[in-house]
Amino acid sequence: MKFDVYGRFMLEVARENDRWWGYRLSPGKRVPEPGIVLPASLDAAEIGQALDDLFHELARPGQRVEQLTCEIEQARTRHPCE
Repeated sequence: MKFDVYGRFMLEVARENDRWWGYRLSPGKRVPEPGIVLPASLDAAEIGQALDDLFHELARPGQRVEQLTCEIEQARTRHPCE
């Protein structure tokens, strides 16, 4: 799952080996983000709220963490999504 974090950066969160891993995304790069610690018990539908809880200090009023669909990702990055 990919997320736009308040328009500042994009993250990908993936379930691997029974835990959630976070990766910071930039064109052509996927870098592990060690600061993202999400409980293994979280349901996929709860990830966006958990990221909002982690990064809320970066938000301006009215901003939120937004899960990206393929169409939104293509429009923002001008790159095909996977």
